[in-house]
Amino acid sequence: MPDFTSPPVPTGGFAVRNTEPMPDSGGGLRLALLMSGSCLPVMAGVLLAPLLPELQELFRTVPDADALVPLILTLPALTLALVAPLAGLLLDRLGRRVPLVVATVLYALFGTAPLWLDSLGAIVASRALLGVAEAFIMTSCTTLIGDYYAGRARDRYLALQTVCATISATAFFILGRAMGASDWRAPFQLYAVGLLLAPAMAAFLSKPGPGAPMDEALTVRPRPSSAGRLAGICLLSVFGGIVFYAVPAETAYLMSGLGVQSSALIGMVTAIASTATVIGSVIFASTMGRPERRLPAIFALCAAGFVLISLADNVAVLIFGTFLNCIGTGFLLPTLLTWAMSRLEYRNRGRGSGLWIGSFFLGQFLCPLSLLALESATGHLTTAIGALGLASALVAAGLLPLLRRTSPQEPLQA
Repeated sequence: MPDFTSPPVPTGGFAVRNTEPMPDSGGGLRLALLMSGSCLPVMAGVLLAPLLPELQELFRTVPDADALVPLILTLPALTLALVAPLAGLLLDRLGRRVPLVVATVLYALFGTAPLWLDSLGAIVASRALLGVAEAFIMTSCTTLIGDYYAGRARDRYLALQTVCATISATAFFILGRAMGASDWRAPFQLYAVGLLLAPAMAAFLSKPGPGAPMDEALTVRPRPSSAGRLAGICLLSVFGGIVFYAVPAETAYLMSGLGVQSSALIGMVTAIASTATVIGSVIFASTMGRPERRLPAIFALCAAGFVLISLADNVAVLIFGTFLNCIGTGFLLPTLLTWAMSRLEYRNRGRGSGLWIGSFFLGQFLCPLSLLALESATGHLTTAIGALGLASALVAAGLLPLLRRTSPQEPLQA
């Protein structure tokens, strides 16, 4: 793991100025571009979800199609998780903007490749390459938010990143289903949006320039190393990724278990879950104080939602449990992200962002596999969801004394 030890800093109760580069003003368009870029990796995870049964039927004669077709949906997330730490390291060495622009162009090329590819193997390979581009895009956008903004503004925009990603996930799912109704290749055309965003990013994302604004008035004391602490946050974020994606990944199966086959009703419950996530993120953006101190309550809220889902014997209870859980996950993602980003310095913000993003997306990839393993062990999906709720409650209980012992002035160095 790269060295995340900060140089010695003054102690004794003095506020420390952040001397990292900051950009010039003018941020409306800049913020829109960063949010748009942050939505691009979401597309791979949901755009093709409605098409998987059709793709399974289309490639049924191809050897190992049962295993390869689902990879079209999940492989980009795995590749993103594996590549993001390397992407962050390169961002610290090469700068943020050029890798972002290049990756956005490659995103369009690899994303649209299935429009002319006929081989299932080639399509799967293009999806892996798409994940590499997504790793650079997501890490660059998150790192630039950290570069451009400080303090409460940074927390709000990191929360806004979650809101935009959640809303875009619902929009991409609807678009994928609508466009795929006529031709399974049609949804891949949407990836061409990268060719529109790349020139705008090159033109309007200014390079952070010299400046020394006050970040957050903190009394800090030197620590021998914080790499272990960042590793702990990343490990927690893997579990957070599993918790975050459990309801979106399993809603259709849970509804089916209650005898509901209506795609409209399933879509409505999915929309309610997405709305709850947005509400949680919006509330997070309006709160004050140290977000990580709320993690025990957040995991407890997610656990309560999981337990209700596992006990649901009708759709109304399932919807309430889903809503409760997703309010919690709406808090969870920006809380973990702002905690990891809060004390990263400019010189290693890319590395720290990449490690965190890789951890969270690894959780996304592991989520269905973990629930499948729990379902196999317990015999029922609802029991598996309940087990995940129990795990969330145990994490909440374990975090409570740990976070209480942390000094309000103890920095998360990187």
